[in-house]
Amino acid sequence: MSRHVVTLNAGSSSIKFALFELDGHEPFALAIGLVEMLGEQKRCIKVRDEAGAQLHDEIWSDEPDASFHTEALRRVLAWRLGAFPNANVVAAGHRVVHGGVSYDAPVVVTDQVLRDLEALVPLAPLHQPHNIAGILAAREAWPHVSQIACFDTAFHRAHPFVNDVFALPRKYYDEGVRRYGFHGLSYEYVTDRLRQIAPLHAAGRVVIAHLGNGASMCAVRDGLSVASSMGFTALDGLPMGTRCGQLDPGVVLYLMQEKGMSAEAIVDLLYRESGLKGLSGISHDMRELEASDSPEAQQAIEYFVFRIRRELGGLAAVLEGLDAMVFCGGIGEHAWRVREQVLEGMEWIGVELDRTANRASAQVISSERSRVRVFVIPTNEEAMIARQTLATLDRAVANAA
Repeated sequence: MSRHVVTLNAGSSSIKFALFELDGHEPFALAIGLVEMLGEQKRCIKVRDEAGAQLHDEIWSDEPDASFHTEALRRVLAWRLGAFPNANVVAAGHRVVHGGVSYDAPVVVTDQVLRDLEALVPLAPLHQPHNIAGILAAREAWPHVSQIACFDTAFHRAHPFVNDVFALPRKYYDEGVRRYGFHGLSYEYVTDRLRQIAPLHAAGRVVIAHLGNGASMCAVRDGLSVASSMGFTALDGLPMGTRCGQLDPGVVLYLMQEKGMSAEAIVDLLYRESGLKGLSGISHDMRELEASDSPEAQQAIEYFVFRIRRELGGLAAVLEGLDAMVFCGGIGEHAWRVREQVLEGMEWIGVELDRTANRASAQVISSERSRVRVFVIPTNEEAMIARQTLATLDRAVANAA
């Protein structure tokens, strides 16, 4: 009998989900869906197949005190039972943003694992609570299905010491205050795709730019992460949709001491009111900023591009050279103007852009003369979660035998 996996990426006001069937060694997506909040109590589910054809569209109103995650997953389950009644769902795979020091690979969720993940909430307050809520709701909705946690930090856990440490007293590093890096599920998927597309480049020195509402960059050597722009939390590095990116820690001290801001107010400022949204005063959405005539919108884009270019130079130095670069994520895959601005004048690092290919969002956007090959590779975190979930489940069954 075929085996199926449900993948879940739970946020505060949305849940991405997918149903995969194991087709040989590669999971195949039968359905890809999104549950969203449309208002105070109004919710919707939209489901499509891999080709984009709509499979389901439902809107409902929750009771005032209803749990969004619990009710959403109950309806996802009801839809799946109706649309794919014969699906043999053996596991649910969850994206979990932070795995801390202990979790460098996917794991079957136990009560102890849940306690460990809850202890990491302060390191990823924008994501971790909702990831956990998704797991709890899935356990309630599907009590006989194995729950597998797949970590965004796991891909980066083999960093050299110098790319992992802060120059603080050593005891803090030993306690877990270190650079973790994020977007690991995306980077792992893109690295695997690059091996299929250009194996010689994948075996070399590669910088991957995951650019979206959350944005980061990663230096990869021979398929392994050696440095990331993100650090202890998902705030560091590039400016993002609503997150500040790199910030002098003295700014936080100033906000506390001179502005009298509480920790909660600073969290809200740095995670939800900064980045492209804060700089532009208009929106966190790159599409809106590119369409705007506002000078503040253009300045926000310019700063975003500046930080990417600066990070590219730094990561190339870590790698001691560059063989390839990859753009992925919503902005990386679709915003050709941003890619063009990032790569303009980068001949010194070995990049020569093919503007026609770039504007068409071709798979290769560097010219034939370019020493460094530049790719646009759509990421697929759900597919990576499905792969990891099945592999983890198989290992757990084998170990129990």
